[in-house]
Amino acid sequence: MPKRQKRVLVTGGCGFIPSNFIRHILAHTPYDVVSLDALTYAGNIENLRDVMGHERLSFVHGDIRDPDCVRDVVAEVDVIVNAAAESHVEKSIQEGASEFVKTNVEGTQILLDACRGTPIDRFILISSSEVYGTAERAPMDEEHPINPRSPYAATKAGGDRLAYAYYVTYDLPIVIVRPFNNYGPFQHPEKVLPKFIIQALRDEPLTVHGDGHASRDWLYVEDDAEAIESVMQADIDTVAGEVFNVATGIDISVQEIANHVLDALDKPPSLKVHVDERPGQVHRHIGSTEKAEQMLGWRARTSFEEGLEQTINWYAENRSWWESILTASESAFSSSAPAQPS
Repeated sequence: MPKRQKRVLVTGGCGFIPSNFIRHILAHTPYDVVSLDALTYAGNIENLRDVMGHERLSFVHGDIRDPDCVRDVVAEVDVIVNAAAESHVEKSIQEGASEFVKTNVEGTQILLDACRGTPIDRFILISSSEVYGTAERAPMDEEHPINPRSPYAATKAGGDRLAYAYYVTYDLPIVIVRPFNNYGPFQHPEKVLPKFIIQALRDEPLTVHGDGHASRDWLYVEDDAEAIESVMQADIDTVAGEVFNVATGIDISVQEIANHVLDALDKPPSLKVHVDERPGQVHRHIGSTEKAEQMLGWRARTSFEEGLEQTINWYAENRSWWESILTASESAFSSSAPAQPS
């Protein structure tokens, strides 16, 4: 009797990073994939439309905060890649952290508890470099202090450390991945790089927080997918309990990003405008790549110039995708906004 093919559960599968990861492993591995998504505002079924009919992909409409749903799905898989998250920094600041705690901490706990009852090969938690806060030393390695500076980042740190605690306490095969700032196709228009691209395509002002000095380590999403696959393929006895940065080792300021986008689209510098600094701003993010190179044999292959060109081309060629998201967001805002005096 032929051996059953390995099955990989990707939570939040219709989000930006997980949808790109699903597309990557369908193309580069023989594994079956289960995409679990609650389809909140960031979980867009259109992100998987081109592969939804793939014979090795199945979709479950469900929430990682639902213990019964999670238990049923986990019982049928071998590997879990937990990428489900509330990830909008400004929303966590302006609207409060409740939803972020429920998904990023409680949802992670529910998944981890399900793994205690059903043995799995490994549980890969997609954490975030935001858990580090502003760099105290550069580049930031995996031993850098955890000092989150926004409610979102704090909840990611909570899920991150909870997963590690389950490795120590229950000997679960946990691996934690901390990607730095991803960009690329299918990223929600709320994020800074697609936001700048869309603003430039529409000849609207590119809004830069403060003086734009805040810098980030920008990682093309396909490189991130390759890194997660390398964690999935690594010897579990070697990587269990480990934390891996996924970074390029190069940081570029938000001001420079805006300039790059304007230059690439031949738009005037006058489109760039400065607004108030965001509360809890992280001033510098740059990741050490040494551990991932040594233990996983992985390093980012895509230069920022190449990745930006591919990303701009994608947004220019897929206007209907992001226009529908913006229209839905504007409708939701107008329906919830209080009436203003005339």
